[in-house]
Amino acid sequence: MGSSIRQNFNVTENSDIQLCYETIAGSCTRVIKPVILRIILYFIMIIIILTTLCGNFVVIFSIAYFRQLHTNTNYLILSLAVCDFLLGVLIMPYTMFFYIEGCWYLGSLFCQIHTATDMMLCTASIFHLCSISIDRYFAVCNPLSYKTKITSEVIFMMIIISWIVSGIFGFTLNIKGTEEYYYKYIDCVGGCIVFFSKFFGPLSSLFSYFIPAFIMLGIYFKIYLVARHQARSIKDITQQIQDARENKSEISSQQERKAAKTLGIVVGVFVFLWTPFFVCISTYPILEYTVPPILMDTTFWFGYLNSACNPIIYAFFYSWFRKATKIIISGKIFERDSCWAKLI
Repeated sequence: MGSSIRQNFNVTENSDIQLCYETIAGSCTRVIKPVILRIILYFIMIIIILTTLCGNFVVIFSIAYFRQLHTNTNYLILSLAVCDFLLGVLIMPYTMFFYIEGCWYLGSLFCQIHTATDMMLCTASIFHLCSISIDRYFAVCNPLSYKTKITSEVIFMMIIISWIVSGIFGFTLNIKGTEEYYYKYIDCVGGCIVFFSKFFGPLSSLFSYFIPAFIMLGIYFKIYLVARHQARSIKDITQQIQDARENKSEISSQQERKAAKTLGIVVGVFVFLWTPFFVCISTYPILEYTVPPILMDTTFWFGYLNSACNPIIYAFFYSWFRKATKIIISGKIFERDSCWAKLI
């Protein structure tokens, strides 16, 4: 999904043209990056990949191992972490090599599988974020009815829908409606791209990003308003208690700031990292596929970065995650009955 279009050239006698396959007709052109740039890019992308793998693995292990973390909300976070971990182990390394080296050497079949899986996992990650926002909405705004409305069955359905719908999207829309144009003008040996028609490009962006993002923004804004109202209500009540007024007001103010900061980070990071790519992919067909390939690739790696940030946003802000991480790092995980450790 993060791969860009490579122009189709036949092999010629012009030695100045760099091709992915010098002896194969219809080979893609190869843009050779300077050595120092390639080293820098490998370093940055490997850091992103390792952060994605390590962070999400700790989330997966913590929630799966510690019994106290077996809650509905955490199951959503667990499924999200699995999605992001698979993205880090199955997709990012190959995309990194293709982006830096400029050619795909793993065959067309693996390219199709890689591209479809890439689209599926990225979309599933976004859908999970949206599901978590819905869960948090009921937990904060309707706490009394939360357990009756957001049951284990509802959480399970959210997870299933996120994976199945994303899978259908990932394995059906690439080059849909543009097959003749794609294979005549775009396809070349050594390329591996996502290519949308003028209809499916904007539609896919609307479906896999803009609608979920709009839902998340609306939900988290509502959560912020409710949290602020609750903080102010606590402040008004504590003002009636003279002895505790100063201390409680300070706590109330801290809670309000913390709620605003957390929600701002959640929405801000998600929108900041994903919006550039989906704006590009939406306008790409409309602009007759003239968006620079390097811009497409770069904006998509910003989207990948969101999978590395998810453990920080949805786990590192929770005290239970910090406690679980300390137990794992300290080796206490090997002690008897450590899975029953009190984390909450």
